[in-house]
Amino acid sequence: MAITAGIIGGAGYTGGELIRLLIHHPEVRVAFVHSRSNAGKSVSSVHQDLIGDTDLTFSGELEDVDVLFLCLGHGESKKFLAENTIASSTRIIDLANDFRLAATSSIGDRQFVYGLPELNREAIRVAQNIANPGCFATAIQVGLLPLAKAGLLTDIYTTGITGSTGAGQSLSATSHFSWRANNIQAYKTLSHQHLGEIGESLLQLQPANNIDLSFVPWRGDFTRGIFISSTLHCDLSIEELIVLYKEFYKDHPFTHVSTDPVFLKQVVNTNKAVVGLEKAGSKLVVHSAIDNLLKGASGQAVQNMNLVFGFEEQSGLGLKAAAF
Repeated sequence: MAITAGIIGGAGYTGGELIRLLIHHPEVRVAFVHSRSNAGKSVSSVHQDLIGDTDLTFSGELEDVDVLFLCLGHGESKKFLAENTIASSTRIIDLANDFRLAATSSIGDRQFVYGLPELNREAIRVAQNIANPGCFATAIQVGLLPLAKAGLLTDIYTTGITGSTGAGQSLSATSHFSWRANNIQAYKTLSHQHLGEIGESLLQLQPANNIDLSFVPWRGDFTRGIFISSTLHCDLSIEELIVLYKEFYKDHPFTHVSTDPVFLKQVVNTNKAVVGLEKAGSKLVVHSAIDNLLKGASGQAVQNMNLVFGFEEQSGLGLKAAAF
């Protein structure tokens, strides 16, 4: 019997991707998609790629459901939960950053588990509430978790580039086509909001607290995807590192270790994370790539839902990469 799902904030990019995944999920019935500004409109009139796929309309009302996805702006999820009564039996998956850090991981009686399956799969399976990780955080962590488990992280210099959809659907000066085209820019240098959750996750595996991560994110001239390169010192050979990574990810169906060069089109439109390693002397570079809207947001949320409800982890996520 299918579970029922509701989506709060269904008009944005992550909401649209989540609708696309859930209406085709074999174990889910979407009960409602909430949007005050679009109430009464057909979902496909806003997410026009869904024409012919659904006859859902946006609702301004809430219903009791088995799982509730919060696709709201950062800081808005706590406000929503404070202002609305949600049944205690309803599982909540929050795609914003409101509950990702240990110090802010609860509201009332609800305690949120950090929802990175490659790190916390067993805790996710028994969780009532999930804090979905950030997109940059996911991409960086899948590149570094095996090294953290082996206690090999110290000083890390990371750069990452993201597509324009990472800025959300509302137009801004740096997401407008005429600014983004043929352009590139570093932003939030060494101060990105995902650094806190990355630090807590790495300490979970390497509690020595000797990790120094410097991160420079970039805005790229493309719509979706994240490509990360992390540079650090490592004395292990490339052969030993490949064994280490493949052993760490052997039971994780969406994260793949490649011995060939990694590129963005391998992951765009999928829930995959692809990791590649390069070594020169004692310097190691770990490359990792994800789709920011899927493995970095809505796809990972569905993956977490699958774990919470005991479905096949890959259910509803058999997506083809936009490789050409």
